[in-house]
Formats: sequence, C-alpha cells, structure tokens
Amino acid sequence: MVHPIVKYPDPVLQRPAEPVTEFDDALRTLVDDMFESMYDAHGIGLAAPQIGVPKRLTVIDLSFQKNPEEKLALINPRLLAREGKVIEEEGCLSLPEIRERVARSARVRVRAQDVHGNWFERECEELLARACQHEIDHLDGILFIFRISALKRDFALRKIRKLQRAGEW
Repeated sequence: MVHPIVKYPDPVLQRPAEPVTEFDDALRTLVDDMFESMYDAHGIGLAAPQIGVPKRLTVIDLSFQKNPEEKLALINPRLLAREGKVIEEEGCLSLPEIRERVARSARVRVRAQDVHGNWFERECEELLARACQHEIDHLDGILFIFRISALKRDFALRKIRKLQRAGEW
C-alpha cells in the first residue's frame, strides 16, 4: 500500500522516532509498504516518520527496483563509525523542490536489525553512506536543511512558506 509522504513542517519529522520492538508480520508489511511508497515517490530512501510512523525504521534502494539484492531495510539503526568528508547535493521527499549541498561522512559503518530482529553491520561508501546518514537523521528528527548554513536554510524555509501560501505545498 502506498502511503502519502509527510512534508515539512509536520511535527513527526522533527521528533526522534521510537525503537521498533515487535518483529512480526505487521512490521514486514510496513517495510513492504515503505518500499512501495518510496518507489511511488521516486525516491531512493525513506524513513518511517516520512509516512507518519514514528518508528526507527528506514528503507533504501539505490538501484530503484533494478536490483532486488540492493534493497536495504534498517531497523533501529545507528552509526558505529564515520570516515572522511564529502559535500554533495541532497534532496528529500519531505522537502520537495529543495536541494542543497550537505557535508556528510564519505564512509560509515551501520549497525541495524533486519525484519526478523537479527542484528547486522554494513560498511557503506559514497551514495549509500550518504543515504544511510540522511535516513538515520530522519529517525533522530533531523532534516537535511538543518545541516546547511543558516543563510541557505532561511532561503529554503522562505521558499517553503511561499509555496504554502500558493497552495503548492
């Protein structure tokens, strides 16, 4: 089932998400729904708060359905290690039409649970490292516009207010 994407400034996007404690069929259905919702919105990553579910769960697929083996569900994820620094442009399904350059670690090691509750670790580089950091930020109630300069953030927020007034947000 496709869920609508929650847009900023919805409060669910700015609060830390709750840990997932039940690893059951309902969770597996939610993960499937999140992938479907992400693909429908033409994204490569989606955190549960972005569909209004305040749980520590995110899905990522850099191949955008081309390689099922690249689908990644991270439940209760946390970053164990960071290395390097890369500044690249980012966008967000919850902030459509806003794109800015954001500094992120070039490589990260993530620890998370799978849909069955099993813990695993994953080394991530390049775009996957960026996607993991972006999505884990969502789970911590942080949007990428809060990782850019105050001037650029103010410009982005003014653009959002203008779109809201025009009924386009």
